[in-house]
Amino acid sequence: GRNHPMMIKTRDGVELNVRTDGSGGATPFILSNSLGTDLHLWDSLVAKMATSRKVVRYDKRGHGRSDVPAGPYSNALLSEDVIDIMDALDIERADFCGISMGGMAGQWLAANRPDRFRRVVLANTVSHVDMDTVWNGRIEMVNAGGMASIKEAVLERWFTSGFRTENPGAVRPIRTMIAQTDPAGYAACCAAVRDLDVRAEAAKIACPVLVIAGTHDQATPPEHGRAIAAAISGAEYHELDAAHLSIIEQGDEFERAVIDFLDR
Repeated sequence: GRNHPMMIKTRDGVELNVRTDGSGGATPFILSNSLGTDLHLWDSLVAKMATSRKVVRYDKRGHGRSDVPAGPYSNALLSEDVIDIMDALDIERADFCGISMGGMAGQWLAANRPDRFRRVVLANTVSHVDMDTVWNGRIEMVNAGGMASIKEAVLERWFTSGFRTENPGAVRPIRTMIAQTDPAGYAACCAAVRDLDVRAEAAKIACPVLVIAGTHDQATPPEHGRAIAAAISGAEYHELDAAHLSIIEQGDEFERAVIDFLDR
C-alpha cells in the first residue's frame, strides 16, 4: 500500500510525525521506537507486514520530525500519545510492538487500555529502572555536549561488537538517527526512562503478550525480559542472539517471531 505521512496532534497540542503503510483485513499494527531512533527503525518489518494490514509507526515526542515540547516526559504521557494517534486514525483496537522505550509504553497501554489492544509484543525492555545516577548523568552529558557526546557509547550497547564490525551498513543509519535526535527531546525521554515503574501494570496485563529479549543486551538484560514474562499471565518469551537493537541485529528472526505471534 501507499505510505501516508502525516502530523497528528496530541491532547496537549503536540504534533507527532505519524506514518501509515498498507491496508487489509487484519488487525492494525502499531510500532513504537526505542530512545534515540526514528520510525525508519521498522522499515524492513513494515515492508513484510503492510501486505495484509495497516501498519502505523511514529516518531515519539522529542524525536525525528515530531515536536520537541519542554520536558521532562513521563512513560504515561508517552503512552497516551499512542491512544491519541489511534483515536485520530479511527483505530478502535490494534496489535502493538514496542522496543525498549516502546515496550515501556506497551506495558502501560496493555494494562490501562485493555479494550484497545489485541496482542502486544514487548521487546528489549524493562518494567523498572533502578539507575537514577546513570540516567541523570546521561541527561547532563547530552545537555552539555549534545548527541555527539554519547553516540558511540550508545552504539556499543546497542549492538554486539561482532555485528558492528561485520555490518557497518546496518549500523550507519542507526548512528545517523542518534546524531540527528534533538538533545532536548532525548534528555526529556531519558527522564521518562529514569522514572519508570510499571511493575504493577505488568501484573495486570491480560492480553496475549510476546516478550523478546537479547542475550547480549546490556541496556535491558534478558533477566528483565524473563521477569516481565513471568509477571504477565500466559506471556511467551523469546530470546535472540543480539544486543539491545535486536530488530536490526537479528531482524529476520525478530520479524518471524512477531509475525508468527500476531497471525495466530
